[in-house]
Amino acid sequence: MALPEIEIKPQAKHNGLFLTCIGLISLAILLIISQFFWLKAKLPLIFLISASLVSLALGIAKLLEPPISFSITPEKISYYHKYGNWQLSWPEIANINVITSSHGLERLQLPYIGIRLHDLSTLANKISPRLANRLIHEQRILLVHSVQQQLLTIEQSQMNFEPFQLSDNSQIKGPIAAFLHQAERLQEALGYHLYLPANSADRTLDEFNQLLKQCRSSAGNYQANDE
Repeated sequence: MALPEIEIKPQAKHNGLFLTCIGLISLAILLIISQFFWLKAKLPLIFLISASLVSLALGIAKLLEPPISFSITPEKISYYHKYGNWQLSWPEIANINVITSSHGLERLQLPYIGIRLHDLSTLANKISPRLANRLIHEQRILLVHSVQQQLLTIEQSQMNFEPFQLSDNSQIKGPIAAFLHQAERLQEALGYHLYLPANSADRTLDEFNQLLKQCRSSAGNYQANDE
């Protein structure tokens, strides 16, 4: 029997077709107009054509995003990015929560949901090298935040290209090793290894957080009942 599945669509993909169409139509109209009024309205036309190209580029970028960002079943959670994917079984996850950080006397909520693993090494063969390399750069802002809040030193926030030692004493190299080093640093600073951005879900951060918590807590019961 097929397992029940919840598919989450990314907010980043919304309005991709609209932006692409607007960009194409406005660009075509402006190119026609420029044939007749280029000398009289050169600067405004350059500005409007540039805006149309930006709209077109943003629309195409959104359309290139995967149709779903997360697939959730009683067995695992899978994350899909245009640069690759990762999968984790629920027992491998220790905690899930919205990321918060102290700022003086205030508690700030960051636009991410964090996932802490029981053993970071389990991620080594469950994330694609291309995605690992991309996430190193996408999550750089979290390292900058951690340095600003004095949760990490500047030296600790630097990219680490050394091999990463796994829990079985073997070593892994390359972009996955660099990503695991970074995940380890972020866990020291913010408490979690993986960070799911708010725009990767089709609902509010709190709603998505509650959904993930419910799926994780009910996964064990589902498997027990299935047996």
